[in-house]
Amino acid sequence: MKSTSSIMNLLAFFMTILFTISNAVPVFKRDVFVPPITYPTSTTVWNNGEIHNVTWDISQAPVNITNKLGRIQLRQDGLTTPLVLADGFDILLGTINVTVPLVITANNYELVLFGDSGNFSPEFTINGVSE
Repeated sequence: MKSTSSIMNLLAFFMTILFTISNAVPVFKRDVFVPPITYPTSTTVWNNGEIHNVTWDISQAPVNITNKLGRIQLRQDGLTTPLVLADGFDILLGTINVTVPLVITANNYELVLFGDSGNFSPEFTINGVSE
């Protein structure tokens, strides 16, 4: 009986230490950053193989961003495609060069800017190879 009591006391002691340590560690609040994409716009037309600067507004960036690594993917018909146009860049750059992917027919597309969250550009046109 005494050994069970000793084990319980030891367990309570360690739990108290863990609780004290966890409360002593500073906690930094992280903010989700959803920067609006400013280019391409709804009137933009891209052609296969061109290089364009995708831009987004970083003027309202919080101090503590959860994820500063960005990725840009192509989106069509409400679905994000697996096509990655840029990856691993600092979201606070506010701009990144991308090469327009080869598409077969002209269509409306969007870009998705990932970092903390997914943010969509306005729909814009990419001319296809049959144009």
